[in-house]
Amino acid sequence: MKQTIFALASAQGRAGVSVIRLSGPQSAEAIRALLGRLPKPRFATLGRLVHEGETIDQALVLYFKGPHSFTGEDCAEFHIHGSRAVLDRLYSIFRSMGLRHAEAGEFSRRAFENGKLDLTQAEAISDLVEAESEAQRQQALMQLDGGFRERYGQWRDSLIKLLAHIESIVDFPDEDIPESLSDKIVADIIALKSDIASAIDESKRGRQIREGYRIAIMGKPNAGKSSLFNALLGNDTAIVTPIAGTTRDVIESHIRIGNYTALIYDTAGLRETDDVVESEGIRRAKARGDTADLRLWVIDSSEPQAADLSGIRAGDYVVLNKSDRAKAEKIEAVKALIPTDTHLFETSLLTDTGTEALRMALEQHLEKALSLNTFPAATRERHMERLREAEACFDRALGIGFGTPELMAEDIRQALSAFDALFGRTDVEQVLDHIFSSFCIGK
Repeated sequence: MKQTIFALASAQGRAGVSVIRLSGPQSAEAIRALLGRLPKPRFATLGRLVHEGETIDQALVLYFKGPHSFTGEDCAEFHIHGSRAVLDRLYSIFRSMGLRHAEAGEFSRRAFENGKLDLTQAEAISDLVEAESEAQRQQALMQLDGGFRERYGQWRDSLIKLLAHIESIVDFPDEDIPESLSDKIVADIIALKSDIASAIDESKRGRQIREGYRIAIMGKPNAGKSSLFNALLGNDTAIVTPIAGTTRDVIESHIRIGNYTALIYDTAGLRETDDVVESEGIRRAKARGDTADLRLWVIDSSEPQAADLSGIRAGDYVVLNKSDRAKAEKIEAVKALIPTDTHLFETSLLTDTGTEALRMALEQHLEKALSLNTFPAATRERHMERLREAEACFDRALGIGFGTPELMAEDIRQALSAFDALFGRTDVEQVLDHIFSSFCIGK
């Protein structure tokens, strides 16, 4: 961190205004060299950027004196006209001054290493930059504001108190343990274990908000799966033909449903086949259906005898398609075969009948499945691993009991270590490298 780094903090490409960010000990020197003076910290100054007598651009310049900056170091921002020529010229000048182009996530990493952010807040910055839906934005902001740290930090504080009580038992082995103290220690461990178990259960919802709610479209060939996929997306992403087996692989796309992002999958038609390629597509379709958060089964209601209802399970959405070509008695015959604990819809994708009702039902489904008064903070597999570690430590501590208080104390210490790793206090270097490598360059 002795080097001063620079990078484009705004989006790539031509723009009315682009922002170049600097961080490090030479930030003030770079401003003086180009602007001719150092602005008052945290105040924007308009001026000409001049290098070796040549005017580079007219820019808005800001200076942030460390530690009162995002990274905790001296920082600068150059708000310039967003042309490739201006950017390239300034990049060249910065390199000639000995500045280095930042690596992915390096600004956020410096903020973390300087104590301006914990690791969960740094991850929230990445999530906020990537947010596409209102729910993703709210969840990322809550984590960035320290909601994660506040909730889980309280549990860590409780662990420290627990450890102090157990250590007192270790330090005075000849003293009888007051029954009230032992009961309180056990009750506190059980309460913490219950809270963490609830957090683990909630984490699925956090993942669904962050990554997208997974919806798989299933059914037999030519039932209208690809047509439904295109209708929900509002474009012709999937190829639609009368030929059975046209879709042979899983096609996926993001879609906005209300305040949420969903990942919708078009899958190969399910049938018996000797075709090796189609068989692999069917295998992948079944696997995708097994891991989906919601499955939409598309059935050709004009051919009820061809419908395969064996894979439908409770909670699935069943779409009776081609209702414009089916007689009422045929539709009723199919309905009679469908399990009652599913959700039924009639559509004609050819005439766009019934699709709006399906869209509204999907929006209500996601709102019910994902909305919370406070969003769950556990959104990544890394979070889950640490929570499971802590839960396992509690199980061992309760199993050991006060017969060997030294081992009980060690399990509580390991639970504390799991929480410290969660916030980046004890993570090894390669873990930090992996996390920050997923950030964009300017963050």
